[in-house]
Amino acid sequence: MRLAAFLQRFILKHMIEKTLIHPVIQRAHQAPDAVALIMIHQDGSQDVITAAQFHQRASAFARTLQRIGVGPEDLVVLVLKHSEVLLSAFWGALYLGAIPSIFPFLTEKLDPDLYIQRVKMLVTNEEAKAVITFPEFKQELSALLANANCSVISTDEAAEPSLEETGEDFWHQPSGEKIAFLQHSSGTTGLQKGVALSHRAVLNQIASYRQAIELDENDVIVSWLPLYHDMGLIAGFVMPIVTGVPLVLMSPFHWIRDPKILLQAIDKHRGTLCWLPNFAYNHLARVARPSALEGLDLSSWRAAINCSEPVYHRSHQVLLEKLAPYGFGEEVLSVSYAMAENTFAVTQTKVGQPPRLDWIRITPLQQDGLAIPAEAEEAGAVPMVSCGAPIGGTKIAIVDENRTELPERRIGEIRLRSNCMLAEYYKRPEITAESIEDGWYHTGDMGYIADGELYITGRKKDLIIVGGKNIYPQDLEAIANHIPGIYPGRAVAFGLIDERIGSEVVIMVAELKPDLDGRTPVEIERSLRQQVVAQTEVTLADVRLVEDRWVIKTSSGKIGRADNREKYLKQFRNHG
Repeated sequence: MRLAAFLQRFILKHMIEKTLIHPVIQRAHQAPDAVALIMIHQDGSQDVITAAQFHQRASAFARTLQRIGVGPEDLVVLVLKHSEVLLSAFWGALYLGAIPSIFPFLTEKLDPDLYIQRVKMLVTNEEAKAVITFPEFKQELSALLANANCSVISTDEAAEPSLEETGEDFWHQPSGEKIAFLQHSSGTTGLQKGVALSHRAVLNQIASYRQAIELDENDVIVSWLPLYHDMGLIAGFVMPIVTGVPLVLMSPFHWIRDPKILLQAIDKHRGTLCWLPNFAYNHLARVARPSALEGLDLSSWRAAINCSEPVYHRSHQVLLEKLAPYGFGEEVLSVSYAMAENTFAVTQTKVGQPPRLDWIRITPLQQDGLAIPAEAEEAGAVPMVSCGAPIGGTKIAIVDENRTELPERRIGEIRLRSNCMLAEYYKRPEITAESIEDGWYHTGDMGYIADGELYITGRKKDLIIVGGKNIYPQDLEAIANHIPGIYPGRAVAFGLIDERIGSEVVIMVAELKPDLDGRTPVEIERSLRQQVVAQTEVTLADVRLVEDRWVIKTSSGKIGRADNREKYLKQFRNHG
C-alpha cells in the first residue's frame, strides 16, 4: 500500500512537469523484474540488472549525494570508467534534480598529470558541487580540489537501499525546463563546451527519434559506445533506460580489442538496434575473422545506424560483404546525422531500407559548391550517402556565408532549430550567443539537401581551399585508409597557407602498419599520392609516413586536425 500510494502521488505530481526520472521510477514499481540492463564484462561474464535494481542503485547514489549537500541544479562530475556504477551514479544525480556530467576516464594513452589537471579545470570553471570517482582516485582528487568548494566521494560510499526505502521523491520541485545533464564537446586539449540540455528537450528528442526508428517493446539495443559522447549517452543509455527497452552494454576498450563481441551479443540477446561510427564498419570487417563468426545468427539486427562521423558507401559495403552470410542484409544499413547540441539525432534515414546514394561530380563540388548529379561510377564522380530527413520537431536549412538560405543542391552551412536543442553552453553566454541566432543553431557543418534529405560534405572550419577549390579533408583521409600499409583510421589531412602561391596546400600524415603489407614506404607514399590525384584531382604538397600513435585524436575518437597541424609544424617544418 505504501508503494502504491507513493506511486500515485508521484504520477499525479509529474502529470504537468514530466522529467526523465518519472518513467524510470514508475517502471521500477510497476514492472520491477523487467530487464533494464545487461552488462557484459571483459572475462565474458555478464550481470543482469532489473528495473527495480537500477532504481535502487541510483537511489543509493542520490542519498549519498544528498548527505553531502548536493541538491537541485548542482553540477556533479563523474570520473568513472565504463561500468554499471557509472549509469547508477548518473541517474542518482538526476533523482536529486542535480546536473550530472560524465568525464572521459583515464586510459594508458593519456598523460595522467594532464588528465588530472583537466578534471580540475572542469570542476573549477563550471563550479561543480561534487565529484564521484573510484576509491583508488579519491585521495588524489581530494588533494587536487582541496581549495575548491567541491566534495569528492567514492563509489563504495553509496549503500544500496531496499526497494521499500526508495519511495522518497528526492526532487521536490521537478520541472521539465530545468537542465537535466551536460554533454561536453570533445577535444584533445581538454573538455571545452558543456552542452546543457533540459529534461523537456531530452524527452522531446526521445519521442521524435523513437518514432523515426520505430522503436518498440520488442527491441533490444546493443552498444559499446563511450557514455561521455552524445551517441553513447543518448542512444546507448538514456533512451533505452527511459523507454524501458533492454540495453546490452560492453566496454568500448573491450570492443576495440575484440570487435566480434558486439556480433556475439547481437546473436545471443537477439539485438535489433546498434549505433556505429563509420570507422567501426571497417574495423569489424577487417578484424573479425570468419572462424569467429561461424554459427552466428544476425537476422534479428534490423538497423545498424551509422552516426557521428562522415559516412562512406564503401564502409557500408565492406561490412555487408563480411556479414551477409550470417543474416545481415542491405536493408539493415541506416544513417543518422546527430550532435549533442540537438540532444542527439537531427536526421534519420528510413529504417528497413538502405540509405540513398547521390552520385555527384567532384569538380562542381570543389569549384562552385554545387552538388551536380552524375551517373553511378562515372569518372570524376563520388557517391554521397544520405543522412535522411529531419526527425519530428526539428527543421534544417542550408545557408551561405551571409546566413541566407540556399536552394537544394547548393552547399553551405547547416543550421537547425528544434524542440530538443540545447538550453545553453553551460556558463558560456558568449559562445551561446555566437552559435544561436533567431532560434537557429549554426552547426559549423557543411552539406546540401536533395529531395528533402541531408548530405554532409564536411566541417566548415576544416575546409581546405586550394586554387579556389573546396577540399574536404575527410575525403582524402578515406582514401588513405584503404592504401595497403597505412593503418586505417590513422591518417589526417589539413591545409597550410603557402605564401609563395597565395593559397593553401594540402598536407597528409599517415601512420604505417607494423608489417606494411609487404610494401616499402616509398611504394606506399607513391600509391597514396596516385590515388588522391585519381579520385579527387588533389596534389599532396607533403606526405609524412609516421610511426604508430603519432596521429592525435579527440576524446571521442575523432581526428583533431588543428592539433595535428600544430604537431606537424613543430616536428617537420621547424626541424626539417
